[in-house]
Formats: sequence, structure tokens, C-alpha cells
Amino acid sequence: MPKDHDKDVYPEPPSRTPVVDRQSVLPNPALILSKLFYYTVDLPVTTFRDIVEGIQSGKKSHYYHQKFRRVPELTQCQEGDYVCYYEAEMQWRRDYKVDQEIVKVIQERLRACQQREGPSYRQNCYKELQQFEQVSKAFQSRYGDLGAYASARKCLMKQKERMMAEQQTA
Repeated sequence: MPKDHDKDVYPEPPSRTPVVDRQSVLPNPALILSKLFYYTVDLPVTTFRDIVEGIQSGKKSHYYHQKFRRVPELTQCQEGDYVCYYEAEMQWRRDYKVDQEIVKVIQERLRACQQREGPSYRQNCYKELQQFEQVSKAFQSRYGDLGAYASARKCLMKQKERMMAEQQTA
């Protein structure tokens, strides 16, 4: 800058950043505690985890959801095979929950279409309506009227009674 410039228009920048004036010679205790925690806890745990992850990086497994193998149904169990009975009951309960979720998903699709189409949803959402009726009818025929204590045995007896009623009418 020239020496004859106007100092009010172009003020000179400060020559150095001002130094913080310390009131005490003691170091900051929060800083000491954070450094102590970092070097005694965080750093060793992080390095150990990095070492373990480096070893396991070749055999990574992804967990999405648990997959169960299909087990024999109640009709395929031998008489007195209580382990088979238990496995068939658990398989039935999983199937029941899956079927409940299927009905919920189809119902949500129908509701979304009804919301989107408004009063004319019956003609514009015909496919979703038919699908919901089909799924709910199948769910009702399999699990309907089983009560609060539904089980694989009750469901099997319901199917057996329905088959016998169909044979009598035929």
C-alpha cells in the first residue's frame, strides 16, 4: 500500500492475531480428562476393533432376517413324536404371522389406491380390490373362527371338518 493512502477508507489489517491472556498457569481440567479418556479407553478399544475387523473382513456375513427351514406339517408327524409336533406348531405360527403381514400389505395398497382415486376408487382400483378380497377370503377360510388360542391342531381340525362337510354336500 502506498504511504499516502486514506487510513479511514482502507484500514490496515491487524499485524498479528491477539494472544489469549491466560488468567491461570494451571491447564484446563476438561482438556486433561478428555485426553486421558481418549488414550486410556477410546484408542485401545478402537485399535482392537480395527484389528478384529481386519481379520474378519474376508468372511463377512450379512444378517437380513432369520431363515427357517421348512419342517413337516402336523399330518406328517409320527404318533408320539412330540418334537415334530412342536416344530410343526412353530412352523404354523410363523406361517400365520406371514399370512397376517400379507393381508396387511394388500390392505395398505388398497387404502393407498382409495386415497389416491377418491370416490371413483371402485372402478380405478378394481385390481387391488379383487386381490384384497381374494387374500382376505383365503385368510378367513384358513384361520377364521380359531379363537384366541389358535394352534396348528385347531387349524387342522377346521380343515378336516370343512372337507367332511364338502364331501357330504357332494
